[in-house]
Amino acid sequence: MNSNPLGEKNIGSLLVEFAVPSIVAMLVSSLYNIVDQFFIGQSIGELGNAATNISFPLSISCIAIALLFGIGGASSFNIAMGKSQLDPKQAKKAPNFAGNAVTMLISCGVLLCLVTQLFLNPLLTFFGSPDNVLPYARPYTRIVSFGFPFLILATGGGHLIRADGRPKFAMTCNLVGAVINTILDALFVFGFHWGMSGAAAATVIGQIISGSMAMYMLLHAKSISLCTAHFIPHREYIGRILSLGAAPCSNQLAMMIVQIVMNKSLKYYGSLSIYGEAVPIACAGIITKVNQVFLGFIIGISQGLQPIVSFNYGAAKYARVKKAYLSAVSCGFLLALTAFALFQLIPRQIISLFGDGSNEYYSFAESYFRIFLFFTFLNFLQPISSNFFTAIGKPKGGVFLSLTRQIIFLLPLIILLPLFMGIDGIMYAGPIADLMAGITSIAMVGHELHKPVYQSKKERTLT
Repeated sequence: MNSNPLGEKNIGSLLVEFAVPSIVAMLVSSLYNIVDQFFIGQSIGELGNAATNISFPLSISCIAIALLFGIGGASSFNIAMGKSQLDPKQAKKAPNFAGNAVTMLISCGVLLCLVTQLFLNPLLTFFGSPDNVLPYARPYTRIVSFGFPFLILATGGGHLIRADGRPKFAMTCNLVGAVINTILDALFVFGFHWGMSGAAAATVIGQIISGSMAMYMLLHAKSISLCTAHFIPHREYIGRILSLGAAPCSNQLAMMIVQIVMNKSLKYYGSLSIYGEAVPIACAGIITKVNQVFLGFIIGISQGLQPIVSFNYGAAKYARVKKAYLSAVSCGFLLALTAFALFQLIPRQIISLFGDGSNEYYSFAESYFRIFLFFTFLNFLQPISSNFFTAIGKPKGGVFLSLTRQIIFLLPLIILLPLFMGIDGIMYAGPIADLMAGITSIAMVGHELHKPVYQSKKERTLT
């Protein structure tokens, strides 16, 4: 039987090979939002920045769907390929996981687009849009929604392409779309003066190109051949995909829920403060997207870790599984320290990149950076650990960890602390939630990796 590099090659080399393209792909994905924010902030200002934040829950929904079927399909695919080293019959299941995942990615993307078009105004109001922000949020969101099927296919398909052993191709799909989006943003917003509509149109065109490239590469896979039968939905395959994709999807859905509650809280408590309704929403939106750049590195590492861990766990090579996880968290820790230093030392310089604002605007932004993101140096643990449990086929642990930071800790704190501290309570909710999520991640992964199967013969003898 042919050996697979995932089961034989040096762990460090594999992590670089798979994580670097994943990081680039995640950063490129973040650039879609950052680039729009930059051009809108420079041309329209605070209200435009607030409008993109109001629309952001729908972007999170797209990523949630992409991760549900993308990571779920990729994990199922890689575990099946790993098991085929011991049982060749398992290899026949792998193409069905990939094909069913693609079908669901496209179908859900079309459905989300239709829902957005039909219920646009109620959705934006529900997301917490102030009256003076709605005229900016409405045209932007309506146009952007046409790109949802392609964004979901490009993001979710990237995981499947990576699982096929072609991480550089997955990176290329997103990179090409982002470059086109940036060029068109400058042309449409500054050149043609199309404002919010121009930024949205540039985003959609970039997403269409990325999604089309991903589909082409999936139809020309390296390790399998996809035919029509593989794309026909089947309960067995979709059920397995859903179970393994639930953790990363839950994390995104949790982010969406928190984002909606956050917007409403910022609007309400902002109106009771010196900042007003729009300033806190605008600042929080920018800072969330800046933080997503840091998280892009972390999530990229966790995504690069997934095929390595899934294959070796399926092939019963547990020592390689443990080594891969520990290598990933070591890289994540160094990146988290760097982000922490930047957020604490130069918050004003960062926020200034996205247009000018009032003194209150800069004051709130600096406080939000330093307080809300204080425990950034721990924020690498939860995403990597959650994806680790998913990759080894233990979705319950992955789902629980994915919910710790956002739903179990942050959401109640956002609701409760402002009752006593006003808008400052929202800022202090962040570091408390981050600390608790980090501690929980250490406890759960520590328990898993202390099981006898992960220990070397020497360690088992000693224990």
